[in-house]
Amino acid sequence: MKKISAFLLALTVTLGLTACSNEENKSVGNSKTTNTEDTTSNDSSLNKDGKVLIAYFTMPEDVDTEGVDAVSGASIVVKDNQVMGNVEYMANVIHETVGGDLFQIETVEDYPLDHEPLVDQAAQEQDDNVRPELSTHVENMDTYDTIILGYPNWWGDMPQALYTFLEEYELSGKTIIPFCPHGGSGFSNTINTIEELQPNSTVSEDGLTIARDDVADSEQTIVEWLKSLGY
Repeated sequence: MKKISAFLLALTVTLGLTACSNEENKSVGNSKTTNTEDTTSNDSSLNKDGKVLIAYFTMPEDVDTEGVDAVSGASIVVKDNQVMGNVEYMANVIHETVGGDLFQIETVEDYPLDHEPLVDQAAQEQDDNVRPELSTHVENMDTYDTIILGYPNWWGDMPQALYTFLEEYELSGKTIIPFCPHGGSGFSNTINTIEELQPNSTVSEDGLTIARDDVADSEQTIVEWLKSLGY
């Protein structure tokens, strides 16, 4: 009789744990690592139910786009006669898919629009470890639970303006999901850098990197990535 009672008790506990596990899975949802090739992951820590901020830094270069309908270059996308920065284009697709608020990170000092002076200034800023002053600010950062953060890969790192942005706010408890067009280096070490700058936030390793020449045709890739995150 004691053996039967013990068996029934163990069965009840097992069923209870299973039910709790199922409820947790329903509330958290499923997510997948997504870049341009990989779509598998076990990261279930992303907050997909709270308010979303899509913050991005973009730098479109001054190039001749006359007669071009859809192309992606060093830092621009030309689509339907509209010229956008690569990061700006990705941010707009994310905004159209997810909703939330769209915010452009801008600096007080303008960057050169020509390619060579631009990359030279980016390298110099990295060497000097500068923090460019920002001209735009998020006044209600506390209201956001998730920040989808976009930036180009400059010399294997984030633009220094991203350091200014990430050091300006206390993002503890928030989820940061990065996205980045690149020229061959992917994220480089930027995810670790974001983790160092915001150690009390959850920085997703399921970010999206797209080769800059593929950005103009990346809408479906971006949408599928967002779906894999649960959006």
